[in-house]
Amino acid sequence: MLEAAVENMNSFGRVAACGVMSEYTDSLRKGKLDMVQLIYKRIRIQGFLALDFMNIYHQFISTTTQYLQTCKIKAIEDIYYGVESIPMASVDIFRGNNIGKKIVRTRGANELSLAENLCSSSFVKYQCK
Repeated sequence: MLEAAVENMNSFGRVAACGVMSEYTDSLRKGKLDMVQLIYKRIRIQGFLALDFMNIYHQFISTTTQYLQTCKIKAIEDIYYGVESIPMASVDIFRGNNIGKKIVRTRGANELSLAENLCSSSFVKYQCK
């Protein structure tokens, strides 16, 4: 996927790289990046860990909650239903077959989604279209 992104990037583009869950168990799945395009386009790639930004975590939660409530951003959730779907949901994570936050909802569970969790302290209900 990175190869396709680099191919379509503008000169002086930047890539923030975080999360390689699907790569942990797949030693054969190594991307071949065209270094010539990186150089000619002067693209910068920088990896980071979420832990690098723990000092602004509370600011992130506050801002993100506001953005979710006002529909400036939308949470993407990959939801599986039932306890029996847990093995497949887990396998899909390691295969990279997911978008957004992976959630398994069990029958009768009163679980909140990611968006609801971020906004639960304010008890504000919202609906984005």
